[in-house]
Amino acid sequence: MRHGKKFNHLGRQKGHRKALLMNLSIALITHKRINTTLAKAKALRIHLEPLVTKSKTNSTHSRRVVFRYLQNKVAVQELFDVISAKVAARPGGYLRIIKTGFRKGDGAEMAMIEFVDFNDVFTNAKGGEESSSKKSRRSRRGKKAAGAAAAATTTTVVEEVVVEKEVENVGDEDPELAKLNDQEEKDA
Repeated sequence: MRHGKKFNHLGRQKGHRKALLMNLSIALITHKRINTTLAKAKALRIHLEPLVTKSKTNSTHSRRVVFRYLQNKVAVQELFDVISAKVAARPGGYLRIIKTGFRKGDGAEMAMIEFVDFNDVFTNAKGGEESSSKKSRRSRRGKKAAGAAAAATTTTVVEEVVVEKEVENVGDEDPELAKLNDQEEKDA
């Protein structure tokens, strides 16, 4: 019976499960992003997040504790030097799981697990929008009048741009092209 056993056993004995999570952790620390099944990704997140929290305090004791779980000097070095520096300000939630569909062979649900702070594309896209457009709460009164004024301003700006383009095009005419156009008009 599994009374009170809350973690996923992943269909393996304790030694095999421990080795699997250790190898997945090392791969994730090394590559910062891996693809695996959804169940393994969720189990890996539960396994690895406390180790990342432990890596924030760079002491001999915390290095030995993390080494006990990983058994890989290179991964421990990477975790304490590179990763802990990036996640220092984050209070938790270091890993992100993104579902990627189903595996063709057996239909297992696949997922990509990655460190949140190492995905620059996603972090910059979200961070840029939030910092550039600070939204405040506004009342709903006067919405129609403000909308009409904004629409009028927009059309005026568009008309000015069209007029500027026409003025630029008049001065940019090529002299050779003008001669050819004159000859065509004479011939016609």
